[in-house]
Amino acid sequence: MAIGERIRFIRNLRGMTQKWLGLAVGFPERAADVRMAQYEAGTRKPKENLVNDLARVLEVSPAALDVPNIESYVGLMHTLFALEDLYGLKIGNIDGEVCLRLDKSNSTNYLSMFDMFSAWERESAKLQNGEITKEAYDQWRYTYPKFDKASNYVKTPSQKLDDALVEQFKGNRKDR
Repeated sequence: MAIGERIRFIRNLRGMTQKWLGLAVGFPERAADVRMAQYEAGTRKPKENLVNDLARVLEVSPAALDVPNIESYVGLMHTLFALEDLYGLKIGNIDGEVCLRLDKSNSTNYLSMFDMFSAWERESAKLQNGEITKEAYDQWRYTYPKFDKASNYVKTPSQKLDDALVEQFKGNRKDR
């Protein structure tokens, strides 16, 4: 799924119009819906700062929007091959079923990926057991690792906190 399709999918999931999303990221009213339609159709590719703004408004991680090429089975296979090369993902067979597993021989990648996969498995189990809703599960997935309470990853500050810190820094500089 290309970035435009992900934007459209999550925008629709959030119940937003193209115009509303375009205005929320700062496009002029007369062009907001047209610009969003261009990004969603893939005729324009958003730059990194726009991807970050879209992610903020859609309340997802920027990584949730910029997914590798998985629009075809061949594209998906090459994505999996890249995961094998970069992170040691391996394919195997357990009891006659094809499965993906982590390669323990690369301990650094293995430990990091094991923690992340374990967090994913826990959230998936909560959904299947009825402990959380599909909406809560999707929020966890689309904002990962923001709501992953078990991970050791550094969380990024909210935009509001970041803006307040920048303003405070500007104020301190004026006093000098």
